[in-house]
Amino acid sequence: MRRSNRLFEIIQILRSAARPMTAEALAKTLEVSTRTIYRDISALQMMNTPIEGEPGIGYVMRRGYDLPPLNFDLEEIEALRVGLALLSRTGDSALQRAARRIHGKVEALHGPADWLLVAPWGAPQDDPAKGCVSVSMLRDAIRQERKLELTYRDEHGCRTLRTVRPLALVYHLECVMLASWCELRAGFRHFRTDRIYGCAVLDERFVGEGAVLRALWPDQNRWDAAAGAIAAPA
Repeated sequence: MRRSNRLFEIIQILRSAARPMTAEALAKTLEVSTRTIYRDISALQMMNTPIEGEPGIGYVMRRGYDLPPLNFDLEEIEALRVGLALLSRTGDSALQRAARRIHGKVEALHGPADWLLVAPWGAPQDDPAKGCVSVSMLRDAIRQERKLELTYRDEHGCRTLRTVRPLALVYHLECVMLASWCELRAGFRHFRTDRIYGCAVLDERFVGEGAVLRALWPDQNRWDAAAGAIAAPA
């Protein structure tokens, strides 16, 4: 998380907190060190943000401090709420954490809407403790155009080692698919993330090729073909 985003998150957390928040609690929420929180709080206080408190006791936001409202109309806000709730079905834990942060900001400005509900069932959670590869890692590799070495097991249990150029993530109802150029098969292939049992980010990159491959991918792999790949061998 960039520092500017983290500073904004600290403001949002303190605005909605019912009691003083310690640096340790903030650090755990934002997944950074306590020392980083101390520096961020000091920077915010130097920018005249009304944060009161001190290390070891906790921090509070002085009442009355507010941020500019989001410029969305009523239906846009409801669309945003439903879209954020649907992220619970992706199994992508990093996106789910981001959705909860955004949801907190929307509720702080517009109040709750407990009548808009989305069923939570969907793709399995990408829990590393259960041997699942983090979808966030795959998204990073796509953005950075870095090759991946995958240990993949198909629906028959056949294990293969693949070097791929990750291109896109397709969020189906019951799983997440990684669309890639597979060097073993010399073609586009789709891999269910819950069948990736190992993933190493390689130093080798394919800078500038990602956009070209993504332009070719829809022509050779229709969306219905991608959906069929859920049950087909890669």
